[in-house]
Amino acid sequence: MAVLRLPGLIDPHVHFRDPGAVHKEDWDSGTAAALAGGFTCVLDMPNNVPPVTDAVSLAAKQRAAQSRARCDYGLYVGAGPDNVTSVAALAPLAAGLKLYLDQTFGPLRLDELGILQRHAAAWPLERPLLCHAEGRSIAAAILIAHLAGRAIHICHVSRREEIELIRAAKRRGLQVTCEVTPHHLFLSQPPCYGPSPAGGRATVRPPLATPDDCAALRANLAIVDCLATDHAPHTAAEKDAPQPPPGFPGLETALPLYLALVHEGYLTLEELVAKLVHHPRRIFGLAEQPETWIEIDPQAEWTVRGADLLTRAGWTPFEGWNLRGRVMRVVLRGREAYRPGEVLAPPGSGRDVCAHTM
Repeated sequence: MAVLRLPGLIDPHVHFRDPGAVHKEDWDSGTAAALAGGFTCVLDMPNNVPPVTDAVSLAAKQRAAQSRARCDYGLYVGAGPDNVTSVAALAPLAAGLKLYLDQTFGPLRLDELGILQRHAAAWPLERPLLCHAEGRSIAAAILIAHLAGRAIHICHVSRREEIELIRAAKRRGLQVTCEVTPHHLFLSQPPCYGPSPAGGRATVRPPLATPDDCAALRANLAIVDCLATDHAPHTAAEKDAPQPPPGFPGLETALPLYLALVHEGYLTLEELVAKLVHHPRRIFGLAEQPETWIEIDPQAEWTVRGADLLTRAGWTPFEGWNLRGRVMRVVLRGREAYRPGEVLAPPGSGRDVCAHTM
């Protein structure tokens, strides 16, 4: 077995449901899944129940993470209609501010242009500003950030028109970065690169797109800054219900899917590491994790079974896929944190990557 050693990976977009919906995932199970996938740092979104929009809700989430996280983490805060000034004061404690411009899971969607402008102006320029935007909303987000003289990060880009707009904005020198998910690169309606989930298990935001959109994302990987899972677990029973919530689990299947892009010639290994480590560290202002690395067997073949994964969701949109590449060892700050079949990092051993700014 030829083992490949890489830096610990960073996922800048996860939803661990803790606090508020821990039957789906909590910091213990979510960070165990992260380590199994090779991720030593994750940044968690604010659409909890209740949403993380003020000092009280942020402190509650900090306590949950401090007691249960097995890998390092950062916490985003959410923009709301009435917290422009108060949420900006939390910037030193947060991984960034998330703006929701389109339909999502939770109550954080913003509909008024003026509120977006005020948040873009009030949030400190040196701290990341992120946006869930789709279609024409992406153009609005980029323009608002440009007028405020600041950078903006577009989450989970999924359509040809979106990635081409971002490419054009970058060519004109606008401060925009973006991420793409494994499911938008590999799944589509109708199926393209492999079997796609059906029924409620296909429900995700942004929705799965067309094979042409998948192809456009792959063709434009050179301008994609980060690869992010948007790990958003729900139980199988919830996904199979008449009104399924949107979201897929994704931490444990992401790396072999990314490696498939290398095998197929869409990325070099160096470019993959840049999108999984160096670019997220730069965009989100993260310090390096000392003595931290992962060891993978890039040729190990395995069949994805949701029942075998560590995520509490217990299912996966990639059920039955045959993947190549497996994490064999994770070392976090000099201590072995994971090996196949065993999570060694104890709950509470993860560190808040924003704590140094407190």
